[in-house]
Amino acid sequence: MSEAAPPDGELSRLAELHGVATSYSPSPDRTVAASATAVIAALGALGVDASGPEAVRTALADRERDLAERLLPPTVVHWTGAGEIALGLPAGTRLELRTEDGETRDDVRDLPLGVHLLTATAPDGRSARTHLVVAPDRLPTPATRSYGLLVQLYSLLSRRSWGMGDLGDLADLADWAARTAGAGFVQVNPLHAAVPGAPTDPSPYRPSSRRFPDPVHLRLESVPEYTAVDSFAERAERLRSAVLDKGALIDRDAVWELKREALETVAAAALTPARQAEYEAFLVEQGEALEDHATWYALAEKYGSDWHRWPRALQDPRSPETARARAELGDRVAFHSRLAWLTDTQLIAAQHAARDAGMPVGIVHDLAVGVHPQGADAWAQRDVFAAGMSVGAPPDAFNARGQDWGLPPWRPDRLAASGHAPFRRLLRALFRYAGALRIDHVMGLFRLWWVPEGRPPTEGTYVRYDAEAMLALLALEAGRAGAVVIGEDLGTVEPGVRETLQRRGVLGTSVLWFERDWEGDGRPLLPDRWRADCLATATTHDLPPTAARLTGEHVELRDRLGLLTRPLEVERAEAAADTAEWLALLTRLGLLAASDAGDEEAEIRAVHRFLLRTPARMTGVWLPDAIGDRRPQNLPGTWDQYPNWRLPIADAEGRPVTLEELMGSGRVRALLEVFQDRTGP
Repeated sequence: MSEAAPPDGELSRLAELHGVATSYSPSPDRTVAASATAVIAALGALGVDASGPEAVRTALADRERDLAERLLPPTVVHWTGAGEIALGLPAGTRLELRTEDGETRDDVRDLPLGVHLLTATAPDGRSARTHLVVAPDRLPTPATRSYGLLVQLYSLLSRRSWGMGDLGDLADLADWAARTAGAGFVQVNPLHAAVPGAPTDPSPYRPSSRRFPDPVHLRLESVPEYTAVDSFAERAERLRSAVLDKGALIDRDAVWELKREALETVAAAALTPARQAEYEAFLVEQGEALEDHATWYALAEKYGSDWHRWPRALQDPRSPETARARAELGDRVAFHSRLAWLTDTQLIAAQHAARDAGMPVGIVHDLAVGVHPQGADAWAQRDVFAAGMSVGAPPDAFNARGQDWGLPPWRPDRLAASGHAPFRRLLRALFRYAGALRIDHVMGLFRLWWVPEGRPPTEGTYVRYDAEAMLALLALEAGRAGAVVIGEDLGTVEPGVRETLQRRGVLGTSVLWFERDWEGDGRPLLPDRWRADCLATATTHDLPPTAARLTGEHVELRDRLGLLTRPLEVERAEAAADTAEWLALLTRLGLLAASDAGDEEAEIRAVHRFLLRTPARMTGVWLPDAIGDRRPQNLPGTWDQYPNWRLPIADAEGRPVTLEELMGSGRVRALLEVFQDRTGP
């Protein structure tokens, strides 16, 4: 069998039993076979040898025997509204259950919410141990309709920022938006810890760690142990002025270098007894995960930020050599542990500020779909990641070459064997300070497109995850935190996924320009036909700002960068027709006066009035839209051609605008007044 050919019968059966797909459907009327190369590589990353016909037959026999003989799968889910727990065990099977709190029971009736350890012993001597997840039927949903602001935090500079937006700016924005404009939430980009480097990857969606936040976001003046030093203040002013007054891009590396120097002085200062007790409690609570995280950063300072190039023994976080290095670098490990705590405290403070100001939700944090292969999580959890694989997307109507995101995927088998502990701990960490959580590419709870290393994205295949277990843990941890969850479900979604997410209470994401009657006449979808369980917006960080779309400037930008695949005139005409059709609908619905045609500010207000006409539980305003910014924060498909993730919020003329100016802007105020008294039940 040629490896470029589709898998044969035995290989297909083996793949099916391990959750590896042998085909995919880029559209409802088309199915594409995965190559044998992709299937064999995915199985290999799962520890299954499928390198030849004999190996396939052996692996298939082993898998079929294991499934036939096992008493229980490694993870079992019970939703509280589903009645009694049905395990399907042989009569006479003895059960021993240890609850999450350490209580021991001999049955599974009336169990509390949590992740419990269940041991079953059958009369024939077979035994099995499984993680029993008892979860509420649905996640929390917003009590009332609300609107909020969407912003990339780094882009939100105030006159107190050290060259990029920080957690003090976030707290100030939330307080102002709630008290003066009645906003219910502020959604930010992922604030995960980045991989250090020169330059650092600016994308917040390729972090070193998703569990721990990045201290570059700290407001130094809010750290009690910080003592203002003139040299720090002068350098901070230069960084800030370069962006706000001189047109420079945000220089994250320069900001971090300055803050790191300042934080070295902070770490040398003694904590008060009360703060010391808080810090020690944080260390105990975070445990080994924080120790690993801080150790990686200490080792990266000495050996570089790609752990694959470290001395071989240090590539294993559990090796004796790593333990010795951790002890030798104790001061640096303590430094990075302290930074994690300081950042955690300011994130919690920002959420408290939002809620104290009256926001029903508060800060919406963003969970990236994966981590950088060179970073701390990939090192500390190396046994859980699939070696030689990267997450991406298959070819579709928008990208014939597919996508490779350069993110190593979790192994579903290792996740299941651990009771999905890495995912559970990640959620708990984020819900410490999140009023809601946005999950990027939420379809990844169900399946991910695995691309073998060295192969193009077209030669990948889907690998399935235990979505039932992942959703149960999401419901459990969100319920405990009282937090809402928003799934980014844009693009191609396999049948049944949106329905499952909706049934469990995960809100979707609906973007105005994509909401058309695709199964009917293709025209803009009327507001009463939109789904209620969603966050409705006009745009996102990966899409053109509304002003650029209304004027067609997004097409001109892509043309200048050589990104168009069709003649400029064709793209212009299509974009203009799309915009005209939406504006005509807004006029017909009475949301845009005929006399306001061509008035950019009035048209943007009309777009948001339309969003309010929908039943969406949450409505988001892209903050740059409020001031007329034309530039997308990220332009997919570009790297050096465009300054992705490095632009400050700017006005219609491209002049950077501070947080203070946003708060005092008549244009911003006029847009937010659209939402006053319009978001209740």
